[in-house]
Amino acid sequence: DGKVKKYKVDKEGKEIIIYVAHSAELVGYHAVLAEDRYPDSAAALEKSIIAFIPKEDFLETIHRSEVLSRRLLKTLSHEFAVLANSLTMFAQKSVRERLALQLIVIREKYKVNFQPGMPVEINMSRDDLANLVGTARENVVRVLSEFKENGILETKGRKIIVLDVNKLISMTNYK
Repeated sequence: DGKVKKYKVDKEGKEIIIYVAHSAELVGYHAVLAEDRYPDSAAALEKSIIAFIPKEDFLETIHRSEVLSRRLLKTLSHEFAVLANSLTMFAQKSVRERLALQLIVIREKYKVNFQPGMPVEINMSRDDLANLVGTARENVVRVLSEFKENGILETKGRKIIVLDVNKLISMTNYK
């Protein structure tokens, strides 16, 4: 339960967030399946409950459960698509477009008891958001201020409330 960031740290010590996992998602199983060490780090973004599954139990369950095996394959495929889209996004999109796109993605993970038209509150530090977007914190703060002036979102401390997701979508130039 909660949100967890999967990240890498580069040679200069800068954190690069690869993925934000939410409630009921598995983290760390890639390395178990590959029989390798886990190459990334993970940290809770908010108060979370995290369960550890011993490697032997996990592998035994995969062998016994066709449903779990299919679900893991589907999840791996999804995460690969997310990674491929991220690479394209970093190569071709401006900071403004990348931030808009990441806010849309993260908004989906922060929906709780959602009703259409209801604003969604994202609780994420500006540093984490910058690491997710691949830019400096100052750029994130500047673009968030611009989005705020345009009535797309509002902020309350570290919380970001998306008011108009359609405007964010139009800013992404995503086809």
